[in-house]
Amino acid sequence: MKTNSKLLVILFIAAISLSTVSRTNAQPGTKNMKDSTPEERAQFQTNMMKSKLKLDSGQVSKIREINLKYAKKIQPIITGSDGRFSKMKQAMALQKQKDSELQNVFSKDQYQQYQAFEQEMKNKLTEKLKQN
Repeated sequence: MKTNSKLLVILFIAAISLSTVSRTNAQPGTKNMKDSTPEERAQFQTNMMKSKLKLDSGQVSKIREINLKYAKKIQPIITGSDGRFSKMKQAMALQKQKDSELQNVFSKDQYQQYQAFEQEMKNKLTEKLKQN
């Protein structure tokens, strides 16, 4: 069970990095995650959720607030000097809280789509890690 938790933590941090890398590749001149602001990360996440989950304007507003709240909370973790495991543990705890808040805004179908997308990102990341 501990190994599974560690893998999830690693995958979460890597998923954030992967989404930032794909954003950087798609948009020349953008910053990497460590150099991006919480506002930039929150806006990127909101835009992605808006397009993938077909959010209405009321949802977009609420999701933007949640994304910004957690982007600000994770900033000290990203830039901090704690070890990788400590950072991953903190990030996973925040992600769990964030998912709970998102679930209250999404419809059942949207939340299932969100979970499927998160799983897809984890799978892609796992494959990428296996190749390295």
